[in-house]
Amino acid sequence: MRRALARSVGTEKPLVEAILALPPMAFQRSVMIKRFAPLAFAALAAQHPAAAQIRPESNSAPTAPSLDDSTPLPQDTPWPGGTIGLNIDATDTRRGIYSVTQTFPLPAGTRQLNLLLPEWLPGKHAARGAINLLSNIRFTANGETLTWSRDPYDVFRFRVEVPDGASEVVATFVHTSPVTGSEGRITMTQEMLNLQWEQMSLYPEGHYVRRIAVQPIVTVPEGWQVFTALDGQRRSGNTVRWEPTDYETLVDSPIFAGAYSKQWELGEGVRLDAVADAPKYLDLAPENATKFTALAEEAIALFGSRPFDHYNILLAMTDRMGGIGLEHHRSSENQYEPEALMKWDEFDWDHNVVSHEIVHSWNGKYRRPVGLWTPDYRTPMDDTLLWVYEGQTQFWGWVLAARSGFQSKDTILGNFANAVANYSEGQPGRAWRSVQDTTYDPIINSRAPLPYSSLQRSEDYYVEGALTWLEADQIIRNGTRGRRGLDDFAKVFFGSADGDYGEKTYDFDEVVAALNGIYEYDWATFLDTRLRQPNQPAPTRGLEMAGYELVWKDEPNPYAKGRMQYSNYLDLFYSLGINLSSEGTVTSTLYDGPAFDAGIVNGAQIVAVNGDAYSTDTMRDAVTAAKESDDPIELLVKRGERYDTVTVDYSGGLRYPWIEPTGDGEQGLDRLLASRIK
Repeated sequence: MRRALARSVGTEKPLVEAILALPPMAFQRSVMIKRFAPLAFAALAAQHPAAAQIRPESNSAPTAPSLDDSTPLPQDTPWPGGTIGLNIDATDTRRGIYSVTQTFPLPAGTRQLNLLLPEWLPGKHAARGAINLLSNIRFTANGETLTWSRDPYDVFRFRVEVPDGASEVVATFVHTSPVTGSEGRITMTQEMLNLQWEQMSLYPEGHYVRRIAVQPIVTVPEGWQVFTALDGQRRSGNTVRWEPTDYETLVDSPIFAGAYSKQWELGEGVRLDAVADAPKYLDLAPENATKFTALAEEAIALFGSRPFDHYNILLAMTDRMGGIGLEHHRSSENQYEPEALMKWDEFDWDHNVVSHEIVHSWNGKYRRPVGLWTPDYRTPMDDTLLWVYEGQTQFWGWVLAARSGFQSKDTILGNFANAVANYSEGQPGRAWRSVQDTTYDPIINSRAPLPYSSLQRSEDYYVEGALTWLEADQIIRNGTRGRRGLDDFAKVFFGSADGDYGEKTYDFDEVVAALNGIYEYDWATFLDTRLRQPNQPAPTRGLEMAGYELVWKDEPNPYAKGRMQYSNYLDLFYSLGINLSSEGTVTSTLYDGPAFDAGIVNGAQIVAVNGDAYSTDTMRDAVTAAKESDDPIELLVKRGERYDTVTVDYSGGLRYPWIEPTGDGEQGLDRLLASRIK
C-alpha cells in the first residue's frame, strides 16, 4: 500500500503510464494494475496493433512474479519489549564519526526483530533518511553475533534473526558524518555538532513511534555545552542523559553542542541557545537580544497560546557546519553566518530563518495537514497542503519579523518586492504548473539545482503561498472594514491549549470552514484558483489591496542588496535575465529572457563585455548604457573549451524590484506589519 507497486507487473511502459495516469492513490493503483492489466493491454493493442508485436513470440521472455513486498501499517500500541537504550559517542570530531550502541529488550519468544531507520522525515517533506551514512552494522545477543539481512524492497529495513532464549538484541554501528560539503550536509566539526537522532538510530517496526520508549545518552567532547529541548538533562563528566522519552519526541528534539556556546533566557519559556566557530561570534548586543524576545512575544500574541512547555531556538554561528533551517515542536535548528550576531544590521537580510521556524511550532507541528502527519517514519507523506504549512508560515515569518523589529521593515518590504517581481516577470513556469503541484518538488527533485528553475518551477508553495495569504488577509480586512484579518484566522486555527505539544490534523475543507468562520467568502474557489490551477494572473492583488505597488529602480532594494553583497554576485535577472558570479559565471538563467534567447546558459562564463575584460562594474556599466543605446550588448562567452561572441538585444537598463505605497499616509500593508504588543 505504501510502495511503488507498478514494478510487480510485467507490462509495456504505455500500459503502466496509462494506468498510473488515474488518480494517484498507491493502493488503488496496485489493485487496478493487477486486476485490470489484461483488459487494459488488450485495449491498447487494439488501438495500436503494431505496438502489440514488438518482438517475435518465439523470443525468450521472463514473466514478472507477484512480489510479496506489502508492509503492514503500524499499530497504536506500545513496543512490548520495554525501553530501548540509545547510547551515542560523539567525541570523534576529528573524523566526524558518531558511534552508536542500541539495546532492544525483546518480548518473550521473539525469533525475528525488524528494525527501521527513519526514512520519511518531518519537516523535510520527502524521504531523506541518511541510510547511506550508516556503516559497520552489527547485531549481537548473549555475546553471539547474529545474522541479519536488508529488505531488498525496503532498504531502510533490517531483519535480524534472534536465537532462542535471547532477552535483548544489541545493535552497534557508526554514522559517518560528511566531512566535505560534496558528501552531504556536515553535522560535526571540531568546534560543534548537530546531532539528529533520526540519522543514527533504529526503531522496531509495527508501532506508532509515539508508543516506543527510548533512554537517550550522549557523550560529547570535553567541556562542550549541550542544548536540546529534551527534558531531565543530567550530566556526569562528558556523558549526558535525559529522562526516557518516546521515539517521536526524541526525533523532534535534536542537539546542538559546541566548545563555544551561550544561552539567553528570552521569557515566555523561550531560550536562545547558540554555538559558534569562535567565542567572538557570540557577541550579541543587548538591544539585539531583545529582538529575539520581541519575536517570541509577537508570535504568542498572534496565536494567543503556546503549543510548547518550553522552546529552544538552536542557533549555529558557523560557515563550517552545514546550513540548516528546520522546525520542531519545542525547538528549531537554525544557522547564521559567523558574524551575523556581532554585525546585526549588516546581516539584517539573513535573519528570517529564525522567525520562520518559530512559527512552525504552531503551523506545521501543532496543526498539521492530515497527509503530513504519519504514525511512523516509514509511511509516505502527502505534501499537498504545504501551501498552508509552509506558505502561511512564510507569510507570518515575514510579518512577525517586521512586527518585532527582528528585521527592518525595509528589508521585509524588499522580500515582498522580490516575491511579487518573481511571479510577475520571472516565472514562465506558472503557465503550465500550479503552486500545489510544486508541493511535490521535495520528492520529485530532492531540492537539487535545476537548469531552468524559472520554467520548471521549484518549491513555490512557500513564497507564492505567502502572497496568496496576503491577499486573503486583505479580503478579510476589506470585507470587515478592518475589524478582522488573517490574525483572527491564525488565533482560531493554530491556537492551542497552553503547553499542548501534541498534534491536530486538518484538511482543505477545514481550512475553508475556518476562513468562513472569520469572514464569509467563496474561499474554496479562491484557494482552488490561486493555488491548484496553473496559468493564473501574477499574485499581485494582495499587495495592491494593501496599498502598495511594484516599481522598478536601478538600485537593489535592501533585501536584495544584502544578498548580493554577502554572496558577491551580480543580479541582472530582470534585465539580461541572468545572475553572475564575481568571475562572470552564469549561475541562473531566466527561461526565454534576453540572455537565454542569445544562447547563454548556466555554467557559461562571460569573459569580455563590449570588447573589455569582464568585471562586475564593466557588466553593470554596459547594462546601464544600453538604456540610452539601440546597439546590442556584445559578450565573449566561454563554455567548455569554446569561445563565442554573442550579442544580447536589451535596452532596458538596470532593473531591481521595489514596492511603494500607492497613496499618502498609512496603508494596509503598514498596518499589517505594525507591532501588536507595543
